[in-house]
Amino acid sequence: MTSAPVPAPPPGPGGNPIRAVFAMRDVGRHWPYALRAAVSMGIPALIGWALGDLSAGLMATIGGFTALYGGGRPYLNRAAYLAGVALAFALTVGVGVLVGTWAWASVLVVTVIAAAATLVCQALAIGPPGAYMFTLAAGAGVGLGAEHLSAGHSALLVLGGGAVAWCVHMSGALVRPRGPERVVLRAAGDSVAAFLDAIGTPRQDAARHSAALALEQSWATLVSYQPVEPRAGGALAGLRLQARELHELFARAMTRAARGEPPEPGSAQRARDLGQAAGGSADPVTVPMGRPGPRTLVAQAARPGSPYFTVTVRVSLATLIAGAIGAVSGVDHAYWAMASAVLVLYQGFDFPRTVQRGIERLLGTVVGLVVAGALLAANPQGLWLVFVVMALQFTIEMLVARNYALAVVFITPIALVISSGGRAVDDVGHLLTTRAVDTVIGIGVGLAVYAATMRRTAVRRVPEAVAAVLDDVDRTLVALADGSATSVAARTARRDLQQQVIALERSYAADVGSSIRSRDTAEWLWPSVVATERVAYRTLAVCWGIERLGDTDAAREAARSLFGEHGLADLRAALSGAATGIRTNTAPTALPALPNFLVAEVESLHDSVARRPE
Repeated sequence: MTSAPVPAPPPGPGGNPIRAVFAMRDVGRHWPYALRAAVSMGIPALIGWALGDLSAGLMATIGGFTALYGGGRPYLNRAAYLAGVALAFALTVGVGVLVGTWAWASVLVVTVIAAAATLVCQALAIGPPGAYMFTLAAGAGVGLGAEHLSAGHSALLVLGGGAVAWCVHMSGALVRPRGPERVVLRAAGDSVAAFLDAIGTPRQDAARHSAALALEQSWATLVSYQPVEPRAGGALAGLRLQARELHELFARAMTRAARGEPPEPGSAQRARDLGQAAGGSADPVTVPMGRPGPRTLVAQAARPGSPYFTVTVRVSLATLIAGAIGAVSGVDHAYWAMASAVLVLYQGFDFPRTVQRGIERLLGTVVGLVVAGALLAANPQGLWLVFVVMALQFTIEMLVARNYALAVVFITPIALVISSGGRAVDDVGHLLTTRAVDTVIGIGVGLAVYAATMRRTAVRRVPEAVAAVLDDVDRTLVALADGSATSVAARTARRDLQQQVIALERSYAADVGSSIRSRDTAEWLWPSVVATERVAYRTLAVCWGIERLGDTDAAREAARSLFGEHGLADLRAALSGAATGIRTNTAPTALPALPNFLVAEVESLHDSVARRPE
């Protein structure tokens, strides 16, 4: 039995950031999301105009940003999630108003909010705009506090805008109650099919990573975000059955690809068909464990040394420094500098992409200030102002995933229009100059903090990530040897293993885009990364195969027979030796006799660890 050759390392992200700024990405059908965001922003402003207080309506639009979150979640889960987001916006604005008259207190409060929002959003995989909008909302509250507005009144207006966004966001449940589940399953089917088509080509590794992410997201939607077990014969049970078969297809294809074999005939079309199927009725099936609960995820993210903790520390430092510069220099609306610092750091990109994001923000803001100046000079009122807010928000959402720099051209004016409260600005030139200065300060501080912390935070990411995957392989094999792939212990171990494999690929990408030392270490470890992934996916494939036999004596016997009399102990020793070798940069001990189902993969791993640099 031979293993497939190790593919060449993927290119690092250190391309030309200037060229990347102008690239247009294809994101497919996006106008429904853009329309939802525009309506969620427009209705509060319209209500304010109808009641004769457009300024209050514009303040309520801050809560309308709730519409930017939770787009792919199932509706029942989405209801509670969006309520929490709307409440968070109201509280951050209210707290900002309370401290708005004290410059240094404002800096500290906005910093704490930015750090907390970053940690929670990173831990719970809350994507863009993530922590940025909560920081901006806190800063907007600080600006309102400087105008001596009531904290309670401001928070209630924002909460009202959030309630409007909640209703708009949830309206799809009336038409397609299982729409989000079907959308995520279709994406998983297409991703698995793309991987199957890419096997044996240079696109194989990138396609495999995309498929793993899509499958993980499908189970998050079909399991983690579902509060109750599905009823027998229900649509959710049928969708879960299709998702399970997609996982099995992916696992078998991974095994065949690792051994240089082509995928099963017709498997790519089968994956597409599974993604497109309507879900139908089916009996409930055994499903993998969902993601850990929010408290567990946040606690894990808050541990020193975790990548999420690192991002949070960077955001905290940059926000505090940018705010301090604004407070000392007396720059108006210094919270804009703090928000700009958060913007370039909160997603945890590698350094080249962080630089790219800073360039995008700077260029987009420069052009956007010209657009904002024209709008503020025209000073639209009444329904015209409502229309401008809606048109800007719709345009932003249509562009933000395609080209961020172009989206910022419209993000800048909508922020200034909303903050003006519908009133004429006395000195438009001063406002625009201040915004430009704040943006430069925030971006500069953010990049400087990243550069200063890069060497200290990245050098052990890939070795620790490889060892963590091997540790979870060990836990999974122990659970499997007990005779079941579907026990609580086995499903928990399988879930953790799948997530660690995804984390490993992210760690490799981050280190390749980091310091020279980290990049060299990551590239040297690339064969071990590939070999570790093959061990992990082969283990998961075996678990899926055992699971197909159901909870039967035959399944338990098949699980136990994988290892033979001493195979588990020898296999665990081999994996432990490889993990130790990776952590300490030492050669592993000689391999014992191994069980047949993992012998090729473990031998490849052992060889990669043994080839350490001098």
